[in-house]
Amino acid sequence: MSKKMKSSLVLLGLSIMVLVMAACGNNNNASGNNATGTNAISSNASTNPANDTKDEPETKVELTISAAASLTDALNEIQKTYEEKNPNVKLNFNFGASGALQQQIEQGAPADLFLSASSKNLKALVDKQLIDTDKQINLLSNKLVVVVPGDSGAALATEADLTKVEVKHVAIGIPESVPAGNYAKESLTNAKLWDSLQSKAVQGKDVRQVLQYVETGNADAGFVYKTDALTSDKVKIAFYVDPATYTAIQYPIGVVKATKHGKEAEGFYTYLQSQEALDVFVKYGFSVPEK
Repeated sequence: MSKKMKSSLVLLGLSIMVLVMAACGNNNNASGNNATGTNAISSNASTNPANDTKDEPETKVELTISAAASLTDALNEIQKTYEEKNPNVKLNFNFGASGALQQQIEQGAPADLFLSASSKNLKALVDKQLIDTDKQINLLSNKLVVVVPGDSGAALATEADLTKVEVKHVAIGIPESVPAGNYAKESLTNAKLWDSLQSKAVQGKDVRQVLQYVETGNADAGFVYKTDALTSDKVKIAFYVDPATYTAIQYPIGVVKATKHGKEAEGFYTYLQSQEALDVFVKYGFSVPEK
């Protein structure tokens, strides 16, 4: 091969090498630029407030309130007002006899507050350290009455009249678990009528069932609270039971220690003591004890 041809081949080879190296350099630059651009975008995305995840709406807290059945109507009205003012809180009521509600709390049933129709039931929970002494108060008071069906012609003016022949059935809450029934038993015992009326007694699981017995004519008379009598147009008050014959009726309220929503529970506990809430209770016939 001639020297001239060899020189040409060497030059060609060098030219090819230069071109290859130049191409690789361009590719590396392009790759570097792309990487830099991607990092810049990622960096901008992480620091741009517009791309941050928006705060999720506050979770609604559900409170369970175990309350005496006689508080049903007043608390249902209060619920509407309170939830409108506190949209992050949902009130769930567990209405029943105070004694039964006390037992439920003792057995670990979920509850954030307890509204009893008897100081005895709430005190039992305080004594067992299930309700904080500093978070309980007597909220309301009530009166015991005897009601008869709205169309009844029976002339009843005292507890002694319940022994009359025309009175076949007398409704009363189970004394062991229903405070209204216990107050009635206490009064009848003091009047020496409890034993003589046992054959006529029809027991209800709570004061609202007693009211229902009278409304439906399954009882000729029944012992309920004044507030229960005022909720029904199917009964009328025959007479007020002498308050000297039974323990004063008080409605204490307390925050259950086991609550998982202490702040919200105390908020509702405080609200129930406000004038706005007390006015609702008074509208339904409750009284506010003097402080």
